[in-house]
Amino acid sequence: MDSIEQRKLFSALCHGAIFLSSLVISIAVPLVILFITNDPVVKDNAKESLNFHINLYIYASIFGLLCFVLIGFPLLGILVIVSFIMPIIALVKVLENPDKPYRYPFIFRII
Repeated sequence: MDSIEQRKLFSALCHGAIFLSSLVISIAVPLVILFITNDPVVKDNAKESLNFHINLYIYASIFGLLCFVLIGFPLLGILVIVSFIMPIIALVKVLENPDKPYRYPFIFRII
């Protein structure tokens, strides 16, 4: 497999891992790819995917606590929609342009 196809595959796996049902697997896929690859674009995509996951968990925790005040329910609904739409956009972008890592908007970059 040539490097462009490998880059597309690994980058798509990083961003698409969120669709896996298990919490551990969805975090483990980009984490493993981060450690096994030497490609800087794939590493950046893996870091961005991990940051997106971490942000989703932080936001879900905050919005879950806000459910006691009743404002958390609509926020959780918006978060669910965003957690499906943004990875799809990321998948399309990394497959269109494999030489540029995708950056999620409006997230805190912890890693």
